Amino acid sequence: MYNAKYIVPGIVVFLILATLPFWWSSIFVAGYDSPELALPADKDQCIESAEFMKANHMQILDEWRDQVVRDGERLYTATDGKIWEMSLQNTCMDCHSNKEEFCDKCHDTTSVSPYCWECHLAPRGNEQ
Repeated sequence: MYNAKYIVPGIVVFLILATLPFWWSSIFVAGYDSPELALPADKDQCIESAEFMKANHMQILDEWRDQVVRDGERLYTATDGKIWEMSLQNTCMDCHSNKEEFCDKCHDTTSVSPYCWECHLAPRGNEQ
C-alpha cells in the first residue's frame, strides 16, 4: 500500500474529528433540565398523558389547525376515548391560562419561538 504512513494517520485524525461533537456533548455538556411548570390546580388531566404532551403538543396543535381550518372537524377523541374540542383558546388555554408560567418557560428554555400568538390572542395579563 503506497503512502500508508500518511493514509492511516489521516483516517484516524478524520475519524476523531468526525466523532468529536458526540464525545464533546456527552462529556462536557450538561443534560437538558426541563423547567418546573405551573400546572392548573383545579384540573386533573390533559387531553393526553403529560409525557405525550411534552413530546407531541406541537404536532397535535398543527393537526388540529389543519383539521379545523381545512376539514371543518372540531372534535378530538383522545386515546382514553374522551372527546375534546380542537381549540387552543378553549381547550388548552382553559387549563394553561398563564402563558408566561406555562408556555414561555419551556419555549424560552429551549429557544423556541412558536407562531401561535400571531393569530391567537394571548390570555389576558400574559401579552408578549
